[in-house]
Amino acid sequence: MKLLITNKYEDNEISKLVNLGYKVVYMKESKAEVNNENKDIEVLVGYNPFNTLDISKLENLKLIQLSSVGIDQIPKDEIIKKNITVCNNKGNYSIPMAEYIVMYILNVYKNTKQMYKNQAQKKWKLDIKLEELTDKKVMFIGTGTIAKNAADRLKAFGVYVYGVNTDGRDVVGFDECIPIGNINEGLKKCDVVVITLPSTKETIGMINDEKLKNMKNGSVIINVGRGNIINENDLINNISKFKGVCLDVFESEPLNKENKLWEFENVTITPHNSWISDKNRSRTFNTIYENLENYINNKELKNVVNIQKGY
Repeated sequence: MKLLITNKYEDNEISKLVNLGYKVVYMKESKAEVNNENKDIEVLVGYNPFNTLDISKLENLKLIQLSSVGIDQIPKDEIIKKNITVCNNKGNYSIPMAEYIVMYILNVYKNTKQMYKNQAQKKWKLDIKLEELTDKKVMFIGTGTIAKNAADRLKAFGVYVYGVNTDGRDVVGFDECIPIGNINEGLKKCDVVVITLPSTKETIGMINDEKLKNMKNGSVIINVGRGNIINENDLINNISKFKGVCLDVFESEPLNKENKLWEFENVTITPHNSWISDKNRSRTFNTIYENLENYINNKELKNVVNIQKGY
């Protein structure tokens, strides 16, 4: 069975895939294209070779295993047309993203940004307005693996954790779950709102002027999901009400230097960095290996994506 990979792997990792029974072909992702060597591949592993790789010409392609969680980059119409199975890397970035969320919440309530400024100016100044996380109410919009990992960590600080999902079903790790239809009531009582949702037809522009106005004055908002879930203009118009805003994702990336979000003291901007970890590579390969082993042995695959739903 022929396998095309467009991410670089170590020789010992390639050997493991060969030992499973695959004939492995490698092409650099930015230069991947259909040729005589790969036109009959059955499995594709990579992040985004689709800018140059025309999968409509891959007549035998049955499985795409992504190294990413998001699927914005894939040619959805062609995949649906050819009935190709797509699996993502769900769960492998949850720990670093959970740590990022906790870090930023602590940064806001411990005012570390000002401490760093004081140190740079060699200024000794006591800050008497620091807050504990004890009894804070944190709402996660989305109750997937990122939110669950962050919720587990926040519970150690004495935080009460809400989760928002489609139907309000209970999810282990959350003190209370509410349906998306009741989100405005939850927003009014929470100190921190964390967005972990994927980009879908239903979620694009979800956090708009109405919802931002429903959030508590002095609350904190964090987005590690997708940038287009928050209406940026509405956020800018409501920015002064927030104690802190942390944005790791944006409607357009990289963020334009002229964007007003750069200008606000209460905004922290990071360059889609929350998923980075020294352990990502090994976790990702282990997931890919397990799924390729399952596939070649006709076993159930992990992390199969519902293309219609977008996750």
